[in-house]
Amino acid sequence: MTAVQVRCLTPEDAPAYRAARLAALQADPAAFLMTAKEFAAQPEDVLAARLAPDAAGVTLGAFLDGQLLGLLTLVRETAPPLAHRVNVYGVSVAPQARGQGLGEALVRAGLALARSWVGVTSLHLAVMDSQDAARRLYERCGFRVWGTQPDAVHRDGRVHAEHWLVLEC
Repeated sequence: MTAVQVRCLTPEDAPAYRAARLAALQADPAAFLMTAKEFAAQPEDVLAARLAPDAAGVTLGAFLDGQLLGLLTLVRETAPPLAHRVNVYGVSVAPQARGQGLGEALVRAGLALARSWVGVTSLHLAVMDSQDAARRLYERCGFRVWGTQPDAVHRDGRVHAEHWLVLEC
């Protein structure tokens, strides 16, 4: 099996990022708040700007055989009273690549990067109640559920609760 490679994405990765993110939104619409249609409408230059180096956030990509198959975004809070917190967003692994360690490699790389940022004491994320495999992955990596918001998201005639998780560094 080929080793998973995880690295920070750059503006040059925008076309691959677009394809991977769009595929994730189409494969698992209940896992995300943004729809595939909303994402597809974003211009390439906006996506490239999102991948530019930024002191407050970064998107990691997981690659197998040079193909971008997993994503994870870290965003540090900017308000001084909250700057110790990093939020984890947009985690996805392409369906055909699941079970090969990409998700865990992404989460662990994200944890290592966030822990390297001065002053960070905790990471935070939310996962829909329909995403049991994702929740198990986060818990394996040390996150714990600290609360659940019932009636959090209404999509396609279904009501989803959202679990909130934290990992203290």
